[in-house]
Amino acid sequence: MVRDAMQQMLEHCGHEVEQAENGEAALAQLARREFDVVITDFSMPGMHGDQLVARIRERLPLQHIIMASGFVDEYRVFGQPSAHVDALLLKPFTFRELQDTLERVLAVAEPDDSSIVPPLVQRTPEDDSLPPPKL
Repeated sequence: MVRDAMQQMLEHCGHEVEQAENGEAALAQLARREFDVVITDFSMPGMHGDQLVARIRERLPLQHIIMASGFVDEYRVFGQPSAHVDALLLKPFTFRELQDTLERVLAVAEPDDSSIVPPLVQRTPEDDSLPPPKL
């Protein structure tokens, strides 16, 4: 349901979106075609998001990657976010946070530049007062 909702939101904004039900399926899709950005979850069945990111980095070191996670402390155990992903999107996140993070990541020319510190998206009180997006 979460993947479907994200797809609808992103397509509503004009993005072309493909889903993958797990890390292996995502890697297969990346082998078939290029994507501007990969959005993955940290906790997934089979292959965790950190494992997926490592495998993507082996094949496509410049691939833009956004990691969504509700377990920020657990994610940091595996390394500094700037070494692996372009941005860490904290769950639960709003559509606005997703959009802002995606725009920032796509605006970066070199995602593996060590000088880039990815934004940790944090909820603000104003975000809670925004109406949900119309789909």
